[in-house]
Amino acid sequence: MAKPKSGAKKATPAAKKDKAARLELLKNASERVAKAATKVAKAVKDKVTEVTKGKASAAKTGSKAAAKPAAPKATKASKAPEPKGKAESKGAKAAPKAEKPEKAEAKGKAPAAKGGKGANAAALPPPQEKPRPRATKLPPVGNSLTKREMEQLLSAGEGRGVVGEGSLKGRLAVTDGMPHLLVVGRDKRELTFLLQGPDQEVLPAYVDHKVSVSGLIRKTTNYGGTVDVRKYSAKKPDAEAEAPAPVEVEAKLRFLSPGEVSMVTNAGMGAGIKGFASLRGNLEMTGEEFVLVVSNGGTRQQVSFILEGKGTKGMRKYVGQLLLVTGVVEKSSGWGGRIAVENFEPRPPEARVSREDMEIVHVEGEVPTSVDVKLNHGLTVRLQEQPGYTWAIEPTVAKRVGLREARYEPGEGNAGTREFFFTPRNPGATDMEFFLAKAFTPGVVERSFKITATVKP
Repeated sequence: MAKPKSGAKKATPAAKKDKAARLELLKNASERVAKAATKVAKAVKDKVTEVTKGKASAAKTGSKAAAKPAAPKATKASKAPEPKGKAESKGAKAAPKAEKPEKAEAKGKAPAAKGGKGANAAALPPPQEKPRPRATKLPPVGNSLTKREMEQLLSAGEGRGVVGEGSLKGRLAVTDGMPHLLVVGRDKRELTFLLQGPDQEVLPAYVDHKVSVSGLIRKTTNYGGTVDVRKYSAKKPDAEAEAPAPVEVEAKLRFLSPGEVSMVTNAGMGAGIKGFASLRGNLEMTGEEFVLVVSNGGTRQQVSFILEGKGTKGMRKYVGQLLLVTGVVEKSSGWGGRIAVENFEPRPPEARVSREDMEIVHVEGEVPTSVDVKLNHGLTVRLQEQPGYTWAIEPTVAKRVGLREARYEPGEGNAGTREFFFTPRNPGATDMEFFLAKAFTPGVVERSFKITATVKP
């Protein structure tokens, strides 16, 4: 007969019987617990069905009836004989399983009670808000925006599709829970940009702050777009303080640019321009005032300025000559204004058309008449002016008949004389109408008269 190995004990028949008894006891206990759990679940299901049909009273009685049989079952399972050894620990672990149906029963009572109060609340659960998608990852770094692209980006009504790295400043606002940057564009209209990126959850805390962001800017519409924010800075808006009373400060005058000087000397342009400038023109007089004619002399588009100030002393002897006047120029309308003269300089007269070897026809005074003029020869018309008014002709007629000069000649007292000199270049008959219009207001006409000039080859 073989001897048992050292350390090993041979199982006895008594130990085998004890082990079999423990297994049978555990099996019986688990069967009891399963039956109790099935009965409790069935009772809860019946009770919920009754509540949905509106039978609140039957539900209450059913819940009491279901609760009474569950209690003894659980107690029977707890009063089962305790096995020895390892069976005791396993029985302790099995006990909590019997309590789970009771918890389920208690949880089932809450919806039943609510259903009894109002079936509509149970039938229509509150709508759940769907979370809006948020960009949490930044795209790769793109090309920087050029100056031209930045101008398109900040212009309302254009620039859709512009993409690039750049920075924007504006006021932060929250719309539908999403942070937006309100940027003032080039024409003072607001552009709206959605701010994206990992900082999207933090930015709403800076509502109404002055925020500067930098990152990848996309203009998806003509009036806004998106910004993938890489960096941002927020500045708290300054407290609204009482604005101090405006102090009247005299506007500082400046030298006019060459472009502004050109607008000042052209008819119908530059009204409202004021500044230092030097203008060249012919000196004339209307009444006691000196007038500098700078362009389109003798036509209804004549641009002239009244000269005033201490710098006008000694000008009378230069009437009818070319002057360079420096001072503060203010153009009040499209046809002239005023100059506060600081100094002036006489200039050599411009080359005049030679009248030698010409047959010149003379017309004196406001007498409607008809004259015959040879082609490429001369026609002069001399008219008396009165203070505040000047004689002029339409620009189109002056071009057709060939107006060469419209000289002002001072006369006795305040009245002067204006001489129109024509050299016709096209044969045929032409009606020439002269207007005595108010100075600086060509539309106000005192009187007019016509001369018919027939140009013969």
